[in-house]
Amino acid sequence: MTYIDWPDELNTGIGIIDEQHKRIVQYINELHAARMQDDMHLVGEVLGELVDYTISHFAFEESLMEKAGYPFLDPHKKVHSLFVERVGAFVERHKAGEDVGEELLYMLHKWLFNHIRNEDGDYAKVVKQSMGDIRKEGGWLSRTLHRFFG
Repeated sequence: MTYIDWPDELNTGIGIIDEQHKRIVQYINELHAARMQDDMHLVGEVLGELVDYTISHFAFEESLMEKAGYPFLDPHKKVHSLFVERVGAFVERHKAGEDVGEELLYMLHKWLFNHIRNEDGDYAKVVKQSMGDIRKEGGWLSRTLHRFFG
């Protein structure tokens, strides 16, 4: 598995979401680097950060979809939930001393690209339409960003 370079085709057109997706790619690349150093402790640290950040991203993304009235919010949440469970299983295997690095990197790469292209691509138009209204509501977007990302 090689480092991931962000392809523009993955941009949703929602700047904050694209930046968060790029940060997730950075974590995946850090995970790859830790694995190449054969540093299981560092793999665990990066994996924990990746999981925490991704959960926050999912919550933020879901709040945007909810605010926009995206009709497929519940199935999208289910996809997110299944992903968190799947990664959680990797975390547990790692904690048990198993080298899950290569399998995990492959899964993350494949899942992220498919998810952004398909599920995230589906909600982007609805959310972008509502973004103008969100900005007019006296800082809802700023408050939500602060709540999830400090």
